[in-house]
Amino acid sequence: MRIRTRRTTSVVALLAASGVILAGCASQRGDSGSNGSGSNSKFVFAGSAEPVTLDPFFASDGESFRISRQIFEGLVGTKPGTADPAPSLAKSWDTSSDGLSYTFHLQSGVKFQDGTPFNADAVCYNFDRWYNAPKSAQSPDLTYYYGALFHGYATGDTAKDAVYDSCQAADDSTVTVKLKSPFAGFISALSLPAFGMESPTALKKYQDDSATDPRTTKYSTAHPVGTGPFTFGSWERGKQITLKKNPDYWGEKAHIDQLIFVAIADPKARATALQNGEVDGFDLVGPADIDPLKSAGFQIVNREAFNVLYLGMNQAVKPLNDPRVRKAIAYAIDKDAVAKATLPAGTKTADEFMPDVVNGWTADVPKYDYNPTEAKKLLKEAGAEGATIEFNYPTDVSRPYMPAPGDTFNVIRSELQKVGLKIKPTADKWDPDYLNKIQGTTKHGIHLLGWTGDYNDPDNFIGVFFGAKTKEWGFDNAKLFADLKKARGLATPEEQKPLYEAINKEIMDYLPGIPLAHPVPSLAFAPNVHGFQQSPVQDEVYNTVTIG
Repeated sequence: MRIRTRRTTSVVALLAASGVILAGCASQRGDSGSNGSGSNSKFVFAGSAEPVTLDPFFASDGESFRISRQIFEGLVGTKPGTADPAPSLAKSWDTSSDGLSYTFHLQSGVKFQDGTPFNADAVCYNFDRWYNAPKSAQSPDLTYYYGALFHGYATGDTAKDAVYDSCQAADDSTVTVKLKSPFAGFISALSLPAFGMESPTALKKYQDDSATDPRTTKYSTAHPVGTGPFTFGSWERGKQITLKKNPDYWGEKAHIDQLIFVAIADPKARATALQNGEVDGFDLVGPADIDPLKSAGFQIVNREAFNVLYLGMNQAVKPLNDPRVRKAIAYAIDKDAVAKATLPAGTKTADEFMPDVVNGWTADVPKYDYNPTEAKKLLKEAGAEGATIEFNYPTDVSRPYMPAPGDTFNVIRSELQKVGLKIKPTADKWDPDYLNKIQGTTKHGIHLLGWTGDYNDPDNFIGVFFGAKTKEWGFDNAKLFADLKKARGLATPEEQKPLYEAINKEIMDYLPGIPLAHPVPSLAFAPNVHGFQQSPVQDEVYNTVTIG
């Protein structure tokens, strides 16, 4: 979910402002009782930024999705602690043999938080809303996930490529969604917050999809309505978002009365806020903070690594267009040393661009074990001995796949210099400069970047990276693009598996970049917090959390 790392302007001036804000939050807490369900019990959680919007259809950033998961639910969720799909608002589904028709059997008696019935008509309203998004909303900035996964809308330049066909309600609890072409990852994709079910009543009253920026409408800032365990309370810009327990929730009701989210951009400041009792938990613990927090009695909770950190190589610049140079760089890097020095304990080094739990992963790919002698030999063969390589890396950021980019850069730079390469360091602030440069221009060389998977499907990893020509990678490989398109269009994961295994071999032979590691992301909680269920895809809902 690299795109989901977009964020708004920082809402707090890091330490100074954050301390004041969070102290105010802490002072409002009531007595939580022994199980966090006492009078006016509150749970305060720190993320790295404010959300961009409260309407998940127009969201693509992790902090917006963190809020969405508390208010909204989709037809499909994930099995606790995994990236695998599981029933949610749909208790089961049937798939046609051609992979073009999905019939969902819905939970009964569910209502949206405004009292609107959740039924088959509401499902079709949501699917048809996405498909009929106005042309002004058909851009990656606004509807990234729908455009990327469903490929087209009812109108506009991409209409001919649209995967969605229609939605029909058989009765209140049975609905059939038809596709124009097979999409084996369809069920898994529906677990994304972007495809959460939203109240048709609230959308009609408060949302304007044709607005200049539909992320800032009354609905998107103050009236989001779903079926989830928490309802929207208030958004105090630059301070906090407050959610309230939904007393009519159809599933396990929340144990806490209020759920408060605050934004603290700096990882060290988040750790300090936890130590000072200003928050009850936070995400993205810096590797250097893990042991001190543990020693002080705080809980460290690790997510399963469902990500990849990689060193990208832009073939639009020389000598990176020479495969011998790319392979020399791969041989020059000691991945174990990189992981040990800069990544959290438990991190696994990577041999390909997806975790081993994803369909199509195979151990039988070309590998480039640390071999500086081979690296020097290849550089000599390519006439690139002593070549100068620009090395781009971000500052002012901590990502689940890249907790300390400056440290990672320094280790890799040292290893590349040992084989005779000259490194030109180029550091840019993550927001907004770094991603814009790497993904939007060809003015970069090798670079650190990564991805956290949104759902368990190979297309969500290697399809995102290598499915088409991009400025990040700077290559045009028609065979690879065609192979990925063919694999994506098959009807079942079983049919896809051998194709994706072959594609992973193809990628690692071509070597557009170097997969480095699958870092373990960590969260931290106060000693009295219980019941949090971590998720490799961050499908984390706080209704099970208790304090006491």
